Amino acid sequence: MCDYRTEGAGVTEEHLLDSPGDPDFMSSLARGLAVLRCFAEQQRPMTIAHASIATGLSRAAVRRCLYTLAQLGYAAQEGPSYVLRPKTLALGYAYLSSNSLLTRAQPILDQVRDQLHESCSLGVVEEDDVFYAARAEASRIMSVALQPGSRLPLYATSMGRVLLAGLARSERETYLRRVDLVARTPRTVTDPHEMLALLDKVAEEGFAIVDQELELGLRSVAVPVLNSARATVAAINIGTQAARVPMAILRSLYLPVLRGAAEELRLTGLT
Repeated sequence: MCDYRTEGAGVTEEHLLDSPGDPDFMSSLARGLAVLRCFAEQQRPMTIAHASIATGLSRAAVRRCLYTLAQLGYAAQEGPSYVLRPKTLALGYAYLSSNSLLTRAQPILDQVRDQLHESCSLGVVEEDDVFYAARAEASRIMSVALQPGSRLPLYATSMGRVLLAGLARSERETYLRRVDLVARTPRTVTDPHEMLALLDKVAEEGFAIVDQELELGLRSVAVPVLNSARATVAAINIGTQAARVPMAILRSLYLPVLRGAAEELRLTGLT
């Protein structure tokens, strides 16, 4: 589901996509972006009914948003459904082409992939998720395909834990009070006190390993990407198959390569 409603709580559009008392907040724009974002997260043509359920917006509001997007060339109607048009690529390309971190990171991710023959990703914090900003894919190892723009929960991913560990401890505690730690597999850590201790350890050691907590059969290792002030601005990771790569190899071989890549990225002059 999209992130604009509380699932099953009957939250209305006014609660989440309006900002009462703020004369500069454009509710219509917020609603349009909510509908647009759902196309990426649902990864299928969207009917008005589907978009209404996913966003919590009324069908009338969704219909107006989709009509406007179609009139502007960002969407097209195909029968009862709507699909995105190529014009939407310009929105994402503007971010990719203007972000110096991504420009510098992609060749380094490619090098890691070619050296270890494993998929390598760069992620940043986006709300309560890790947002996949760049990726060099060797092969698909997850049931859900990952690509730039994908989002996964911070608590259940190696990059997410590295990013959380880069926050002040009070901010980690606030996050754990706010977020419901849902078990993605039987191995997922869902106790907030245990998670806080894990994040303290990640902050101390400078890396995170997640072993089949996000998806059975998948394990990953991540390290922080630091700027010139030694603050965490992103994370990079390697994801691999648990049956193929033992934990010892993840630590002895993959972790040093990742650390070298993160240091190379830092030395490019991140601020």
